[in-house]
Amino acid sequence: MNKEFNTHPHRRYNILTGEWVLVSPHRTKRPWQGKLEKVAEEKRPSYDADCFLCPGNVRANGEKNPDYKTPFTFRNDFSALLPEGPKGAVNEGLLKAESETGICRVVCFSPDHSLTLPLMQVPDIVRVIQKWKEEYEDIGSMEDINYVQIFENKGDLMGCSNPHPHGQIWSQLSVPVEVQKKSAHQKTYWKKNNRSLLGDYLKQELELKERLVLENEHFVALVPYWAVWPYETLIASKRHLQHIGQLNSEEEHAYAEILKKLTIKYDNLFQTSFPYSSGIHQSPTDGKNYPEWHFHMSFYPPLLRSKTVKKFMVGYEMFAGPQRDITAEQAAETLRDLPDVHYTEG
Repeated sequence: MNKEFNTHPHRRYNILTGEWVLVSPHRTKRPWQGKLEKVAEEKRPSYDADCFLCPGNVRANGEKNPDYKTPFTFRNDFSALLPEGPKGAVNEGLLKAESETGICRVVCFSPDHSLTLPLMQVPDIVRVIQKWKEEYEDIGSMEDINYVQIFENKGDLMGCSNPHPHGQIWSQLSVPVEVQKKSAHQKTYWKKNNRSLLGDYLKQELELKERLVLENEHFVALVPYWAVWPYETLIASKRHLQHIGQLNSEEEHAYAEILKKLTIKYDNLFQTSFPYSSGIHQSPTDGKNYPEWHFHMSFYPPLLRSKTVKKFMVGYEMFAGPQRDITAEQAAETLRDLPDVHYTEG
């Protein structure tokens, strides 16, 4: 990296979406007199009688959870998308709308209410990955389901309404906008080079090592060159896989290992249960071939300077475009140098 770029404003290009991010590294020197977040650090019990997601408890809709021991999935009781509904469209001058259907599910990662991914054991995270695979293949095979979005919102700062370790799966008839953008740019590169865009990007990153955080035989975790969030990271498979369903057993284990290590580093950064939104991007499930697609997972954590100071997407970000203060290289170095043992166990 040009050293001048690490101290002066510049723009960086996102090869997957075609968008730019403004980087302003000099702004880290400004004093902070803004909002400080409240941090909930209470130790949770392994079982909470008032939790809608704990085994054996009754959920808000009156259904009772089974006494599950491994990851448990159910249809979201308050789904944003419904499998059935009136079909139709509006196309009146400049007014355009169309009906949308889909299926939303909740994935409980563990029966233990007190855990989060960094505190789970690798074999148990493998079971979560296997559940993600199962759900992707099951829901994706359904008629009128053309994309399956797997994600997790962790922590109050990310709007998580229940602290029990869980994620969600939203699947729908249309292909979401972010996925369309990534499809277009990967396809253009594939047609021109007959190679994976993300695969070639990983080769360059592995040579430079400036933004690497973690690496094992099958996966890489790094701060992408175009990162927007302060400690944003991307996990990508070294093998060119279109979707999570193609992972073999060795890759499942390697994926679980890097997930645990990365989330431990997040917690260790400010010695708190680190909030984030994470999501998997992969090929659509509309029955077409997507040789250009390269499966990957992104983490968007909001914390900037400490566990009480978050990055706000306001003002310029809302009306012009994304902006970040610390550079991707600075963020990667900070994360890379953190211990691999969780701060509560060190």
